[in-house]
Amino acid sequence: MPKASDLKRGMVVEVNNAPYSVREIEVRNPSSRGASTLYKIRFNHLKTKQKLDETLKGDDFLKEVDSDKKMLQFSYKDDDGYTFMSLEDYEQYTISADDIEEEKRYLVEGLEGVVATLLDGVMVAIELPAAVAMQITETAPGIKGASATARTKPAKFATGLEIQVPEYIEQGEVIKINTVSGKFMSRA
Repeated sequence: MPKASDLKRGMVVEVNNAPYSVREIEVRNPSSRGASTLYKIRFNHLKTKQKLDETLKGDDFLKEVDSDKKMLQFSYKDDDGYTFMSLEDYEQYTISADDIEEEKRYLVEGLEGVVATLLDGVMVAIELPAAVAMQITETAPGIKGASATARTKPAKFATGLEIQVPEYIEQGEVIKINTVSGKFMSRA
């Protein structure tokens, strides 16, 4: 049983006797002494797709839903959604774009290490690896000698993701991006 402080985006837990996936987590630290940290969490119902906002204390327990976890590789995107393949048995699973609104911006063809949550054999949520390597499709030209400053510039990727990168990064370079914070980590 995970605590509210242990929740991560994509986890599936039981709220009010129904299965919900964690969509967003906002941590609030009250300024008064002795007050506990609050976690404002947005859940999505796995079957009806309804949103539910809850505010929990860090030591509140939630019940994990009885579901299967499977390691998958991202294969392709089409009109039906996003298709993933198991490298163990080559079985394919598809999930709609609406179910992975935030995660789809990090999905590049061949991405491995995606953990899928299966409920009754149907993929309902995914957890991305901590970092992904992506190629920059559009950014301003790199500036020589810019490594001494901490200034950044916007960079765009084929998936529609846009993040800030250091000025010395060039268009076409492959960089590592933290999938939790959405920030530049390093060159790949």
